[in-house]
Formats: sequence, C-alpha cells, structure tokens
Amino acid sequence: MPLVAGGDRARSARIGRRLQYLTIAWNSAECVVALVAGLLAGSVALVGFGFDSAIEVASSVAALWRLAREHDAARREAAERRALRLIGIGFLLLAAYVLWDAIDALAGRHAPERTLAGIVLAALSLVVMPLLARLKRRVAVSLASGALEAETRQTEICAWLSAILLAGLGLNAWLGWWWADPAAGLAMVPLIAWEGLEAVRGRTCCAS
Repeated sequence: MPLVAGGDRARSARIGRRLQYLTIAWNSAECVVALVAGLLAGSVALVGFGFDSAIEVASSVAALWRLAREHDAARREAAERRALRLIGIGFLLLAAYVLWDAIDALAGRHAPERTLAGIVLAALSLVVMPLLARLKRRVAVSLASGALEAETRQTEICAWLSAILLAGLGLNAWLGWWWADPAAGLAMVPLIAWEGLEAVRGRTCCAS
C-alpha cells in the first residue's frame, strides 16, 4: 500500500532522483580517485573500494530506472522487482570481490604504501555516505519501495567499507598492521552476501 498520496509520491520521487544523481556523481569521483591512489600505493583494499564505488554507480542507475516508472502503477511494480534483483546482484558481486580481495591480501601479505589521498577519501566517504543513506531511506519508506531500500542499504555498506578502509590504511600507516584491513573486510562479507540474497528474493523491509 502507498504510504503517501499521489502528489507526495511525485515529490518523493523527484527528491529520490536528485539523491541518486548526487550518489552517482560522488561514487564516480570516488571510483576514479580510489583506483588511481590504490594503484599508485599498491593498496589492494583501496582498489577494491574503487570497484565497490563502480558497483554503487550501477545500483544507483537501477534505482533511477525504478524511480522513472513511479507515475505508472503497473510499470512501477514490474520495475520494482527488476531493480531489486539488479541491486541484489550488485550486493553479491560486491561480496565476492571483497572476499577475494581480503583472501588475496592476507595470503600475499600485501602491505600498501602510506597514501594520504586514500585516507582523506575514506574519511570523506565516511561523512557523505551515512548522510546520503539517511535521506534515501526517507524516500524508500515514503514510496514503500523495497528496491530503493535495498539500494539504501548498499549505501550504508559503502559507509562501513569506508570505515574499514580508513582503519586499515590508518593502522598500516601508524602501526604497520598490514592485515587489519583484509581481516575486517572478511568480517563484512556475510552481511553483504545476506543483503544480496534478500534483495534477489525480494525480501526487504519495504517490499510487498
């Protein structure tokens, strides 16, 4: 059941589109900076964070596709299901990459060089991502959209990964604990994979 009237739904959809455009712009810049800084520093975790940002962009595109069909109830339901599956697949791809990334870093004992750009990027993302997630959740709830809720959770996971990245790069630079980041990444894999499976199955708090 819709939680708001038609006019309010249209307003929420407009706000949702703006938030998705902002997310795409941020994650696109984040992806480029993370990949360049990660390759220069030899940081597997930072490169992985860049790929995560690329997956976030794809999920935001799927969310925009869902929002573009808000005005048509019949098309909205079909778009909801498809977008939810696409976002769920994004979660699963992210889980697979983080798992591979962490195991490879631990097995190869990859210790990245100190990278100020990576630390600043992770710190900024840790501020921006929770704010975006909070605003996008309001839109998801107002539209009763499981797909938008799933995409919001992916933004929240990006914030957690930012914290993990910041801790890993910081501990490596400060104490030489090269293993801190991949170990924390491994701990995140079950959560990411679970969210992916739930989204693919259409089981979110807002899904009908």
